[in-house]
Amino acid sequence: MTPRLCGAVLKANGLFLLLAGCWGLWADLAAAFAGIGPQRAILAGAPHAAIGFVEAHGLAIIFGVLLWGAEPKRVWHLTGLAIHALLGTSNLVFWQIFVAADMLPAGYLTTSLHAAFALLQTTCAFGVGRREARAA
Repeated sequence: MTPRLCGAVLKANGLFLLLAGCWGLWADLAAAFAGIGPQRAILAGAPHAAIGFVEAHGLAIIFGVLLWGAEPKRVWHLTGLAIHALLGTSNLVFWQIFVAADMLPAGYLTTSLHAAFALLQTTCAFGVGRREARAA
């Protein structure tokens, strides 16, 4: 991939994390404090359990900001890969949460996008790494 395309991958990745993180954070807080929204089935009865949800979605927002402004360098592509490997694997390991919240379409969509971004970031990391080695 070209440096320009890899830069676009980082921006798209950042945008996805920002949007998904904001939506998830809203859903976490709405369920924990008002007992409404898609996650109410899980958090309404145990609002203190929202801490992990809020932390994860808040960190997704922070990572989104970082990737949005990142230069297409190997370290940032590896960071993007690590983010999506963690989030996608977590979705798969804890898949029952999507079932319990009746959010299977969201689970399919977000997990697929985590896999796609992990693949794109891997491709960019190896391409950028070769270019960085030649430039040195």
